[in-house]
Amino acid sequence: MGSHDDTASPNPDLRGLRCPECGETYRDRWRCRCGAPLDFADPPTPEGPAPDPDSFDARGGLWAFDDFLAVGDDPSDRVTLAEGMTPLVDADEGRGSAGDAGNEAAPWNASFKLEYVFPTGSFKDRGATATLTRARGLGVERVVEDSSGNAGAAIATYAARAGIAAEIYVPADVKESKLRAIRRAGAEPVRIDGSRGDVTDACVAALGGGGSGAAEATDRSGTDAWYASHAWNPAFFEGTATVAYEIAYQRGWEAPDAVVTPLGHGTLFLGAYRGFRRLERAGWTDSVPRLYGAQAAGVAPIVRALHGPEAAAPDGTVNEAADGIQIAEPVRDREIRAAIDATGGDALAVTEAAATRELDRLHAAGFYTEATCAVAPAALRTLRERGEVGPDEDVVVPLTGSGLKS
Repeated sequence: MGSHDDTASPNPDLRGLRCPECGETYRDRWRCRCGAPLDFADPPTPEGPAPDPDSFDARGGLWAFDDFLAVGDDPSDRVTLAEGMTPLVDADEGRGSAGDAGNEAAPWNASFKLEYVFPTGSFKDRGATATLTRARGLGVERVVEDSSGNAGAAIATYAARAGIAAEIYVPADVKESKLRAIRRAGAEPVRIDGSRGDVTDACVAALGGGGSGAAEATDRSGTDAWYASHAWNPAFFEGTATVAYEIAYQRGWEAPDAVVTPLGHGTLFLGAYRGFRRLERAGWTDSVPRLYGAQAAGVAPIVRALHGPEAAAPDGTVNEAADGIQIAEPVRDREIRAAIDATGGDALAVTEAAATRELDRLHAAGFYTEATCAVAPAALRTLRERGEVGPDEDVVVPLTGSGLKS
């Protein structure tokens, strides 16, 4: 175990990184030399009791929880669009116990966290504000990212806010609405043929250095670039952890019984896990909810690992509608499975037919979301049918992306 200085930062007070696998520490780097993803070595935990929700100043959005955040210690580094504090609403309010007219589906009996009202229309803004804040503190001038669309649009937008150049690697068949958002923010999209994994490989190859994980590398343009990866960069998970802080605050510092999220690379899933663990450790809540991840049928590696190939592709086809979570090899898959085990949760695969039905129900109820986020309420429906989530349990489901991107 050792310590390495992998970047010359203009801010010597920025928090360092540590490898959870081998214990190596770094000033900054996107991947450990052993190949594992890195985390912050000393994430903060506030001292003292939780503040009174009625007197808590939430006007700072997700930055109101800066006592929990390992980025943005210097407020002048923060790259923000006043994001966060998304609404937490009763999913069935005003619709009656039997759901909407003409729809015989059971009510959701849950709270929806409306993550699709963020500035770029997805929860990825949580990670982008934290990641670009870290980049600004390090004096970064250019970032690269690979994404199926939402993370790319978020990184491009917050890079524009920070005055940092950005290059975003995307699948060749990315939705035009997401491509437009990347371009309009002044970032350069690079379209890559092949699978989602091929997009990541192309981005890492363009960084140079043989994918060594160095903090900055010379990209294809011949300039230094910093990898603002939503899967690898620990700052992104600092941002997504704020979903837990907000949910707890909006519920009077009481954790729900369960949270159900879409699950690809696990950025929101693991963010929620880390956030609720920190809240419990700080004494602000008494428990950590069970965490359930909804994967796209046919591309469900966590389900496959836990329950076998038939459970991962229950109808033998790929859920093409849920393109935002078609991740065959999640970077942090061991951490995802550990979070499921630690909370008593699970992962399940959602077919395209089930997700499409759920998307229609969401739209009919006034929740104009994109297709990928429909897998989470569809998974909740299955969990209730199986009896894994009881009818009287409090459940929160984040609705992660706007239908305006479809």
